[in-house]
Amino acid sequence: RAPKERPKAEVAPKPRQAPTDEAQMAAAAALARLELKPKGKAPSSSQEAIKNQVRKELMAEAAASEKGLSMEEKEQEEEGAAAPSVSGVYFICPLTGEIVRKDQKEKHLREAIQAYFSVDPVAASIMEIHTFNKDREKVRACVETMAKYLDNIYLHPEEEKYRKIKLQNKVFQERISCLEGTHKFFQAVGFETRTLPVPGQGKNSGASRPVLVLAEATEEYYVLKEEMLSRLEELKDCKEQLLSSEPVRAQLHRQLTVFQPSPAAARFELPHDFFNLTAEELRREQRLRTEAVEKASMLRTRAMREKEEQREMRKYNYTLLRVRFPDGYILQGTFYARESVSVLYNFVREALREDWLPFELLGPGGLKLTDENLAFNECGLVPSALLSLAWDAAVMADVEAAAEEQRSPLRPELLARVQTLS
Repeated sequence: RAPKERPKAEVAPKPRQAPTDEAQMAAAAALARLELKPKGKAPSSSQEAIKNQVRKELMAEAAASEKGLSMEEKEQEEEGAAAPSVSGVYFICPLTGEIVRKDQKEKHLREAIQAYFSVDPVAASIMEIHTFNKDREKVRACVETMAKYLDNIYLHPEEEKYRKIKLQNKVFQERISCLEGTHKFFQAVGFETRTLPVPGQGKNSGASRPVLVLAEATEEYYVLKEEMLSRLEELKDCKEQLLSSEPVRAQLHRQLTVFQPSPAAARFELPHDFFNLTAEELRREQRLRTEAVEKASMLRTRAMREKEEQREMRKYNYTLLRVRFPDGYILQGTFYARESVSVLYNFVREALREDWLPFELLGPGGLKLTDENLAFNECGLVPSALLSLAWDAAVMADVEAAAEEQRSPLRPELLARVQTLS
C-alpha cells in the first residue's frame, strides 16, 4: 500500500513591502501636478483674469485696458499652468490716483505731469527736472545753479545784468541746458528768449571809416520780463520750491486681498513682473541650476553658499507675502523685496479690527521675525512666502473671555470681499 501523503503545511503570506522612496516621490509629484491643474475652463482673456484678481482692489480701469493674452499668459495656458497668485505688479499715480501696471508706470507718470502744466506750469516743470533726470548729482548741481540765478535777481533787482542769462554760457550748457524740464522752468517763471547784440562787437565798432560792412554779432539770451520785477516774492517762492522738491514717485499698490482658509496657501504662482530677469533668462537659470545642483552642493563652502544666496536675492524686486491667521484666514499683499519687516507688521495691524492687539509673525519653519529692521530679502522672504500670525496668549485669553461671541480679528470691510484661493 502506498504511504499516505502528508498534508502540505500552510505557507504564510509574505508581508507586503512598503513603496520605495522613488515610488513615493513619483506619487507625490503626480499629486502635485493634479493640484496644480486649473479647475474648470481657463479664462478666455487676460482681462477676465485680471478682473478676478483685482476687482476688489479698485483696479478695474487698469484691467479694462488689457486686451488679449500676453505672451506669458499664452505660455501658461498652453502648458496648463496654474493661474498667477496676482496678475502683476501695480502702482498708484500720486497725481491722478489711478492704478497702473508696472510697465505702464513711467508713461502714465509722464503724461500726468505733462497734463499738470495747464494747472501749475512752475510746479510741473520742477517735477520734470527732479523726476526724469536720473543722475541725482547732476540734478543737485542744476537746481543750485538755477537757484543762484533767481537769487541774484531777487537780491539785486536794479542790476540789468542779473536779469539776462546767455544760453551759450559754458556753465549754463553743462549744468542746466542738458537736463530735461529746465527750459520749461525758465519760461514758466517769467523768462523769454531774445536775440541780443554781443557787447563791443557791433557793426564796424571802433572804425573811423567803414571799409567793409560786417554783420552784427548776436547771441541768444533768457531775459526776465519787466512785469516780473513787481513780483519778486513769487520768484523767491519758485526758487524755494525748486530747491525743496523731490522726484515724483508712484506708490506700490499692495493689492491687499483676504482669502478663505485654504490648504493651497503655501503654493505661489508669480508673474514675471516680480523678477529682474526676463522669462527666458529665468528658464535658463533654472535649467543650469538643476544641472549643477548635485555637484555644487559637494564643492561649495558655507561662505560660498551664503554669497550665492545673497546674489539670488538680488534677482527679485518684489515679494508676495501671505499671513495666515490662527482661524485660517489669509491676508496677502505685495511689497518691495528691500522693504523692512516693520512694513509688514504695519500692514497686518491696519487690517485688524483692534490694531492694539499684540502679535508676532513667524516665518517659514516657525522662526520669529523679531528684528523689524531687516529687509525681506535678508530674511529669505522673497519672491514669496507664507507666514503665520501668533497672538499674545495672555491678552487673547482676556479678549475671548470678554467677548460674547467669537469673531474674526480682521476688519469687517475686508471680510466682506473675501476670496477663495484657487
